[in-house]
Amino acid sequence: MANTVHGNSRLKTAVQRAWLDRGWPARLMWPVSWVHGHVVRARRSLFQAGILRSEAVSVPVIVVGNVVAGGAGKTPLVMALVRHFQGRGLRVGVVSRGYGRASQACQEVLADTPVSQSGDEPALIRRATGAPVFVANRRVEAARALLLAHPGTQVLVCDDGLQHYALARDIEIAVFDDKGVGNGWLLPAGPLREPWPERLHSGIKLVLHTGQTPAFDGYTSTRRLADHAVDAQGQQLALSSLHGQALVAVAAIANPEAFFSMLRARGLRLSQTISRPDHDDFADFELQAAPATTVLCTEKDALKLFSLPSMAGLRVVAVPLEFSPEPGFLAAVDELLAPLLSQLPSHHGYKTA
Repeated sequence: MANTVHGNSRLKTAVQRAWLDRGWPARLMWPVSWVHGHVVRARRSLFQAGILRSEAVSVPVIVVGNVVAGGAGKTPLVMALVRHFQGRGLRVGVVSRGYGRASQACQEVLADTPVSQSGDEPALIRRATGAPVFVANRRVEAARALLLAHPGTQVLVCDDGLQHYALARDIEIAVFDDKGVGNGWLLPAGPLREPWPERLHSGIKLVLHTGQTPAFDGYTSTRRLADHAVDAQGQQLALSSLHGQALVAVAAIANPEAFFSMLRARGLRLSQTISRPDHDDFADFELQAAPATTVLCTEKDALKLFSLPSMAGLRVVAVPLEFSPEPGFLAAVDELLAPLLSQLPSHHGYKTA
């Protein structure tokens, strides 16, 4: 089976492997990590003392992020929370930095906003949930712009931003995958952006594990691929209809191999797997494949691959991820949120039970 891996992706994999233990590569970088830790603590202390200012907005803010470098399942959780709140009848908005976008402007992500201007994850959230989504380098600017454009919004969810203290938050949620905290050291000797479990005792209210084997206490979740794939026209086809075919799988996410493994677990035969760096724009991507080859990708990557000229003639389909936090987690979020919602001004329309 052929396996094409982008050079940067290979380097990233090597670094992540070094972060799993305290071998000599990690030990060489430990003095830099020691300095990093002092800088992180000093910066947080400046915000806590009010020397650096956290700016609040008029509605509750929930920040979903992680204390480790790389992806851990933040965006699927953001979408799950948005759908949960929508199911409760709440008006919810999402703010994000919009990692990888070409524009620096604060803007709303609309159905026709190019992914290059919004970032792939904000575009996916907007398409999947229909909730208003705003992006800006400073999340507080995105939050204010969203509330100005959608004044009835009752709660904001921030996709990433645990370390973006300039935006005041009411609830912090830390997300971990199976790597946990790795070797437990700070960047660059380990994967931690902030000291752990020290950070757990300074604001983080909830911990959610997105992997199969949680390394420490916290709520759990389930994730599986949907039974169908979706093409550029929104037409669905059953994954079972692809059994026996030689398929190509493409992923530009934090952990491409997880996607490939889930496809194989559904009985699909992958003749080629192609890993690209997370958030890759696929600008230089060309796939050498026979016409009418079926290409499987994630929903996030489909936003770019569907419109890529080099994919013309190929059948590109996205396989949705079905992600569900355990019920106890959602109940805990509701419990934390309830007193905050009860304090909203009457024009926001929230009524207690």
